[in-house]
Amino acid sequence: MPDKMYLQCYWRERLPECGELNLENPQTFNEKLNWLKLYDQNPIYSTLADKIKVKEYVAKIIGENHVIPTIKTYKTGEEIDLDVLPNQFVIKCNHDSGSFIVCKDKKQLDIKKVSSFLNEKLSYDYYTKNREWPYKNIERRILAEKFVEDDTFEDLVNYKFLCFNGEPKLMYITVKTDDIWENFYDMDFKPVDISYGRRKYDKPIEKPSQFETLKEFARKLSKDIPFIRVDFYIIKGNVYFSEYTFYDWGGFAKVAPEEWNKQLGDWIVLPSKKK
Repeated sequence: MPDKMYLQCYWRERLPECGELNLENPQTFNEKLNWLKLYDQNPIYSTLADKIKVKEYVAKIIGENHVIPTIKTYKTGEEIDLDVLPNQFVIKCNHDSGSFIVCKDKKQLDIKKVSSFLNEKLSYDYYTKNREWPYKNIERRILAEKFVEDDTFEDLVNYKFLCFNGEPKLMYITVKTDDIWENFYDMDFKPVDISYGRRKYDKPIEKPSQFETLKEFARKLSKDIPFIRVDFYIIKGNVYFSEYTFYDWGGFAKVAPEEWNKQLGDWIVLPSKKK
């Protein structure tokens, strides 16, 4: 099914309360993200969505010390050789979301199970479900990267900046425990009443001392892109790039309250409508 027709049908399934997908005159955040899928197809986006290739791109902009080093890459799970990997590492696919495995002791790792899991993930076409076209042309690989750990938080904290034509305007923090929690903030680190449907984290999160650095890096890394989410970690005081996301929640986020769906949409200036 052609992408446009598919997105219109899938929209009815995912967001029936929003009526038909308006691609002729998109107004909301979700409508504009789906418009961008169809009409803003810069070839560089596939590089930015590739978890292997993006590291070199990011390192040139903000420095290698802010990129988690890749140890090894593989075409299949069977190629993984634990003997050449350190005792602790992270391993995942370069083209998807959800194939993230943290190894803290390779002696305890069931490599056959991990290999099978990663091969299954490699076979998954991440483009198909939401028609997020930057993933379509990624040469699928597995990457093992350095394990980094922070002592500040018991749980993994991810800082996600929503950037509009190179300007971060909003961010949310996700905390991964047995569930995923999220809290939204403005660029002064003041809480914002907006939700994608997840619960808010119930422990206090203070403004990181690196907050201005995070904003500046997000600004540099999102330059000339109508919308992109730029994610970071702070590990032992150092800022690390995490990943890019072009279509937050695939362009189907249940944004609440509804006014924020419109506000986020207002911040996206579509390429064909730039003055």
